[in-house]
Amino acid sequence: MRSEELHETLLPKRLALPIFASDPLSSVAYATQEILLVLTLGGLAYLHFTPWIAAAVVALMTVVVLSYRQVVHAYPSGGGSYEVVSKNLGPTAGLVVAASLLVDYVMTVAVSVASGVDNIISAVPRLADHRVLMAIGFVAVLTAMNLRGVRESGRAFAAPTYLFISGVLVMVVTGLIRYALGDAPVAESAAYGVSPDPSDANLTGLALLMLVLRAFSSGCTALTGVEAISNGVPAFRKPKSRNAAETLTAMGALAIVMFVGVTALALITKVHITGDACRLTGLTGDCGSYTQRTVIAQIAAAVFGGEHSVGFYVIQTATALVLILAANTAFNGFPLLASILAQHRYLPHQLHNRGDRLAFSNGILALAIVAALLLWGFKANVTNLIHLYILGVFTAFTLSQLGMVRHWNSELRTERDPAPRRRHHTARVINALGSVVTGLVLVIVLATKFTEGAWLAVLAAIVLWVMMRGIRRHYDATSAELAVADPKGELTLPSRVLGIVLVSTLHKPTLRALAYARAFRPDRLEALTVSVDRDEAAALLRRWEEYGIDVPLKIIDSPYREVTRPVVEYVRSIRRESPRDIVAVFIPEYVVGHWWENLLHNQSALWLKNRLLFTPGVMVTSVPWQLTSSAHADRPAARAPGSFRRGEPQGPVPRAGTRHR
Repeated sequence: MRSEELHETLLPKRLALPIFASDPLSSVAYATQEILLVLTLGGLAYLHFTPWIAAAVVALMTVVVLSYRQVVHAYPSGGGSYEVVSKNLGPTAGLVVAASLLVDYVMTVAVSVASGVDNIISAVPRLADHRVLMAIGFVAVLTAMNLRGVRESGRAFAAPTYLFISGVLVMVVTGLIRYALGDAPVAESAAYGVSPDPSDANLTGLALLMLVLRAFSSGCTALTGVEAISNGVPAFRKPKSRNAAETLTAMGALAIVMFVGVTALALITKVHITGDACRLTGLTGDCGSYTQRTVIAQIAAAVFGGEHSVGFYVIQTATALVLILAANTAFNGFPLLASILAQHRYLPHQLHNRGDRLAFSNGILALAIVAALLLWGFKANVTNLIHLYILGVFTAFTLSQLGMVRHWNSELRTERDPAPRRRHHTARVINALGSVVTGLVLVIVLATKFTEGAWLAVLAAIVLWVMMRGIRRHYDATSAELAVADPKGELTLPSRVLGIVLVSTLHKPTLRALAYARAFRPDRLEALTVSVDRDEAAALLRRWEEYGIDVPLKIIDSPYREVTRPVVEYVRSIRRESPRDIVAVFIPEYVVGHWWENLLHNQSALWLKNRLLFTPGVMVTSVPWQLTSSAHADRPAARAPGSFRRGEPQGPVPRAGTRHR
């Protein structure tokens, strides 16, 4: 797609919802389950805390959605939390948010895909042994779809997302109607008891409070991805801010209704689920090989009449699809944030470039690779991955709301119109409440999940923060070093130009290099060869004289058979003797058409170039000689995803030797 077609990729709200909100919408498939898994550590006696924890999660989501509505109106450029914090709390705090969000986006892909695979296994248990392979395969499919562009991926993801929303709503309404009519559905695990974990039995006081807080922090996974819309405002059609705010509101309302409905049905159907199946009492057979179905799978089976009902398979299919596609929130958020960071010189410039389909291809590929490695390392296990989750997003929530409070303070200092001042005061109250609430949740998440694996996410964010600071220092130092202070001084001509043509043998490439060097009309021109075999060097000199070449041939003896070092030392000796002179080194090279042909030639030219490029005052010129096999390479090269597109990509360095030994 041409750059001018970028406006054609802008999204209407009906496509923006499944693209940017699939993560928080799909999290209702496992948020309730995570609450129950923690509470059942103490046995069934503590399940009565579930409604209160769910209510706290709903209240938190309401506050966060209202807070981010302020963000999309105040900062519509797409920086989201990173831009808010950078502008109001400083670049250091902004980088903390950026690092946290980048880590969280990676975790979104890993957790969503792993959870989707779990639901597939709930429907087809015999696939359990292929969990990791399936998860990595889904990441590859998502990557390919996103490389096609934002709009195309949105069309592909819209149907599964809306199928999941409608399926869950139908399931909730059906289950509640059956309950109201006295025909309450019963989950397959309702007959099982749960023996408490020895370390969490008979909890009282502070220990009980910590259990409840752990369950609450696990349930807060329902809020992941809420900030993605604030990062993706530029992708909306005009009016961008209003459309983004309306999409955010719709997402919040749907997520709350679905989460409350699933939680209510989990309690009505008496779902009993544990992290270890062997703690289920009344279970017959080998508990070690028993695969527990997910909470939403048990609810669907109970509501629709069993595990072989059409409704069960519709819900499981939709849930698996939307959980896997929920990773698309990260596939849109991560590359966009990485592009902004690259533009601000905190990440490599390549991440700012768009691919053939106007997607940020390099960011998409980077996210896919890291997420696939995580899935492989943690064996695509949701329970193990979930502890690394949500820490980053609540760091971003807290700091962005603090930044918005400072933003409104700044606006109020200059605004004199009463009506806007009232709106600013209301917005400030909302953001202040949001910062307090999300800050408390961040503390709870750190306290309850740090030792269970969240420390890895903290460490990753710290390493990323340090790396981004280092990249910025490098780019700043490079810019300062390359800045032109005195144009006239930089254009001062050298005293002399000394040309050196490197020679291994006398053949057509050598003669072309000599002719090319002469065309530059250097003040002095000489040919240079390294003698690793005296007989060969003498033969070369005889042929040189026979052909009557009027360029002097200098032979450097190399008793230890080195080629690179004697040439580099000779060139440096010229520079030491005449620091104001420029040395132009011409290297004849073969150009071959097949990669394997490069392996058949000595790599002296490549090594020489690499060493000479580090020598000040030395210009290195490759003089190519195209062999017959290179003729097919004249065709336009296919562009790989993520290849450089701000200008023509650099082709492979020709690999041809200067000696054939």
